Amino acid sequence: MKQITGFSGILRPAAAVAAACLASPLFAQTGEKTLPSVTVEGTRSIAERNQLPATTESVTAQQAADTVNVMTTEDTLKYLPNILIRRRFIGDTQAPMSSRTTGINASARTLVYADGVPLTTLINNNNQNGSPQWFMVAPEEIDRIDVMYGPFSAAYPGNSYGAVAEIATRMPQHFEAGVKVGLASQNFSQYGTSDSYHSKQASAILGNRTGDWSWWLSANHLDSYSQPVTYLTIPQSTTAAGTALPVVTGAFADRNRTGAGIQVLGAGNLTHTVQDTAKVKLAYDITSSVSAAYTLGYWQNKADAVSQSYLTTAAGAPYFGGSGAVNIAGNSYSGATIGSLFSSNRVEQEHWMQSLSVKTRTQGPWDWEAVVSHFQYAKDITRTSTDLYPAAQTGGAGRISDAGGTNWTTLDLKGTWRSFGKQHIVSFGAHYDGYKLVNPTYNTTDWASGGNGALFTDSRGKTQTNALWAQDVWQLAPSLSATIGGRYESWRASDGFNFALAANGAGFPVNQPQVEQTGFSPKLSLAWQAANQWTVTGSLGKALRFPTVGELYQNVQTGTTFTQANPFLKPESVTSGELAFEKNTSAGKLRVSLFEEQVADALISQTSTIAGVAAPVSFVQNVDKTRQRGIELVMQRKDALIRGLELTGSLTYVDARILANSSYVPTSPGATSVGKRTPYVPDWRATLVATYRPDDKWAYTLAGRYSGRLYATVDNTDINPATYQGFEGYFVADARVRYRFDSQWSAAAGIDNINNRKYFLFHPFPERTIYAELRFDY
Repeated sequence: MKQITGFSGILRPAAAVAAACLASPLFAQTGEKTLPSVTVEGTRSIAERNQLPATTESVTAQQAADTVNVMTTEDTLKYLPNILIRRRFIGDTQAPMSSRTTGINASARTLVYADGVPLTTLINNNNQNGSPQWFMVAPEEIDRIDVMYGPFSAAYPGNSYGAVAEIATRMPQHFEAGVKVGLASQNFSQYGTSDSYHSKQASAILGNRTGDWSWWLSANHLDSYSQPVTYLTIPQSTTAAGTALPVVTGAFADRNRTGAGIQVLGAGNLTHTVQDTAKVKLAYDITSSVSAAYTLGYWQNKADAVSQSYLTTAAGAPYFGGSGAVNIAGNSYSGATIGSLFSSNRVEQEHWMQSLSVKTRTQGPWDWEAVVSHFQYAKDITRTSTDLYPAAQTGGAGRISDAGGTNWTTLDLKGTWRSFGKQHIVSFGAHYDGYKLVNPTYNTTDWASGGNGALFTDSRGKTQTNALWAQDVWQLAPSLSATIGGRYESWRASDGFNFALAANGAGFPVNQPQVEQTGFSPKLSLAWQAANQWTVTGSLGKALRFPTVGELYQNVQTGTTFTQANPFLKPESVTSGELAFEKNTSAGKLRVSLFEEQVADALISQTSTIAGVAAPVSFVQNVDKTRQRGIELVMQRKDALIRGLELTGSLTYVDARILANSSYVPTSPGATSVGKRTPYVPDWRATLVATYRPDDKWAYTLAGRYSGRLYATVDNTDINPATYQGFEGYFVADARVRYRFDSQWSAAAGIDNINNRKYFLFHPFPERTIYAELRFDY
């Protein structure tokens, strides 16, 4: 690994921390002179089953049921090391996953699979329409989730360089049925909003196995209200108000993330979402060693979002803006500008997924597997008002954005050969994926129920990737193995098209050029099984992360920021390394990892202004080089100090820096991005979970999550994180109590954010939330 000497300042304190952990009673030795047996509980991780050379952390269904307040599937990963799901509210459909080296705005730098089928939406690399399709998996069908860190397995594409989450769902071995109901309630108070927001969830499962057939039916219903997702702000005016201007009160003076003065006038996107998911899974054992499985999933969402005004007139009426200027705190503000901040929107979505897999499980010399999947946006419409409130709450002019027709298809073929004595285990495969983005936006005379009018914008395009890969797990000696692999990829983007309607009514269509790239990504890992349950693993890997169709071709306007398509982006070229020391016993584990990641041509959004465009323009551009290096400490211990107490935790430090950026556009004289922190990667992260099980009925959990602050800009000019659009550090504590009445009935109650930490990750995040659930399993 390059610049390995840079670890010296990190390694010394890390060694001290690790030594202290080993010396503590939690990891004390019992004096064995021979290697004790290790009890294997439950199913093995996907990395163990497939001999994948990656650091892996896991959570099982039983662990999640005891320790996590789960309403939706992404909640299950809450306490895994260095995994943050940006879920702004229960039912949030824009919830990307970040890892120890990648941020919450980079959905295409991590991968999420369910039974080998990708849930990651590689339509874009953002925290919006690039977010995973978590809702296609019900929490009740999860068997376990394994998270693998780094691009060290040739079986996965370069998008894996952040992390890969593999969700394994279960199929019944006998007749089973179950029902679960859950409730959540949040009291939220910030600026002029003070209210309670409730959510309710109900799910049912039914399945059986008869002979060679097994089947599974599941249904899930979610009805949820969110706290404000956005705030409506306006720059602080320096123009004194005339005595004749009408006085409007209720605004909150504050500062934006760069420290400039603002007035907070209201709250936006208070969302009510109603979602339903249904899934059918069928499996058939063709022979004793060959099986096939088919999955059909359907998800629908109807969501309504409104704005709230903090402003009132002298007569006490709500103020939503208008044609003239007004007096706020002694300064003059444009009523038209204020009016443009308030809007409503309505979302209607229907998504379908299908997958078919056939595989063998002989564990003999040969095994193979084939998986094909298809996702289709049958309906994906967002209607947004553009007229003035309050009349715009029920109708009037607006826009209709239609992503219906967006789809993707994937195919994976895999084979495994095991030599006599299994000195070599060779796996190899072929991969195909094709992604299609369709996203026109139309003007309409009635945003609530009207039809499409004139085309306002359009973004379309396709990407396709073909890959061949192979890797060999070579047992060099009884205690030493090497994994050598590589992945060759051929990528193409085509049919890119953009359209924009100018203010004078003229249209500007652009047919974007086709682009192609190829590349090879080698991998190497060495694992040494040392004495006393210790394993030392060193891994190096290269990865290519090709641009998504959205990064290349999608124009989007979000609030006051306009995102400009860039069809000439180069793929990210990633070189990663990790040195991990891990001890595993029947009572727990301890791992210390040193890692470094260097990314050439990193795809990062940079915002500036261009001539002729009033709104700031956000460009996705290639940043010449970033480097993320750090250390991670992970521990887990059963019967810690007292019988029945289990402790798990992690502590990570990352030094993430921009090393070169020739495309940087200075935001002020003398500004630079070189040497600044890489956007959206915090310096420190930590988790700690304590679960006490005094018997087989009760489980008491207390947990904590910590993150350092983040920067959102490449030049780190967002100096004020404690405001809307800022990214604060935070510590939140959670609790859960679960009781099993018998083998069928259980109940649980919990609290997330016990300490009621108010913090922003661009958006205001949930405050103290209370949970309750009741579950029956037959």
